[in-house]
Amino acid sequence: MAEPAREDERFMAAALRLARQHLGQTSTNPSVACLIVKDGVIVGRAVTARGGRPHAETQALTEAGEKASGATAYVTLEPCSHHGKTPPCADALVASGVARVVVSILDPDERVAGRGITRLRDAGITVDIGVLPEEGHAALEAYLMRQVSRRPYVTLKLAVSADGMIGRKGAGQVRITGPISRGQVQMLRSETDAILVGIGTATADDPELTVRLPGLEDRSPVRIVLDRRLDLPLTSKLVRTAREVPVIVISGGSDEAGGDAAEGAARKLALEAAGVEVLQAGSIADLLSALASRGISSLMVEGGAVAARAFLDAGLVDRIQLYTGPVTIGKSGIASPFDRKSIPAGFRRVAEARYGDDLFEEYEREN
Repeated sequence: MAEPAREDERFMAAALRLARQHLGQTSTNPSVACLIVKDGVIVGRAVTARGGRPHAETQALTEAGEKASGATAYVTLEPCSHHGKTPPCADALVASGVARVVVSILDPDERVAGRGITRLRDAGITVDIGVLPEEGHAALEAYLMRQVSRRPYVTLKLAVSADGMIGRKGAGQVRITGPISRGQVQMLRSETDAILVGIGTATADDPELTVRLPGLEDRSPVRIVLDRRLDLPLTSKLVRTAREVPVIVISGGSDEAGGDAAEGAARKLALEAAGVEVLQAGSIADLLSALASRGISSLMVEGGAVAARAFLDAGLVDRIQLYTGPVTIGKSGIASPFDRKSIPAGFRRVAEARYGDDLFEEYEREN
């Protein structure tokens, strides 16, 4: 028979893997997983449903049925204890008759923040907290960032040529990396709440910024363009698909709308008529605060040297994903803000891999 601590870690690791299934798909709620285990056998399992409801615990308990009585529930985040659109998950666990609840990390949401644990213990349920806490924080890092810092978790993704370029002047999109790397980026998009590019990238490349992996096309993130002057063409793919996948254009206000205020107002009305939301933000920090208020927990900054530099200069990048391809662009290239030999200070490398001929490196901000 496995040691209790080892068994707890084994089931919690499985729950954390399950929780990642719906990253970027649970609206304002975190993607949480719950396993109901009895006599060493999983009798119920679930992850927060797409859209945010129902929660993992209630789904897993429904699957377990009467087998939940006397069982152990493994939950990646403290069960909620407040009445919202659905009853508290802590109450559902109590009503099910589970004997024990194992939690990876506590919920910093002020409506929960330990109250879920108290509700369970007051009902006589044994509660153990802090099983695989580092892994739990990693799985919920975006949600925790929004709750604690009131902004999304920001990942900066760059594809850089062997000579430190991210594109070629006047050429639009240039393929720097191979199909494996591009597939990895598509997966990251599918797990992210929102993706952002600068207006330079939006006009030069005319990207759609959707998820194109077979079977995951419906997991495209909200698309955001930094566009102080509202220059995004109405004929662009982003505008033409705005009613299918949301698009937000970040404006600098009428004073930055490019000349005549009436002209800027007309561009704003035209974009909105096409289904684009126009949001005014004076700084990167203001933008992130506005996105967090809408429930956006994770943001991927994918396109443009200007946009990348703006987030780096603001000190608001949490993770860097750097893909270095074997191609050389030359003097006509657009220089990257950095390459693998000049990573910004304050970041440490946490992962490295080879994707065909490409080198992938991941860096996280040091605490």
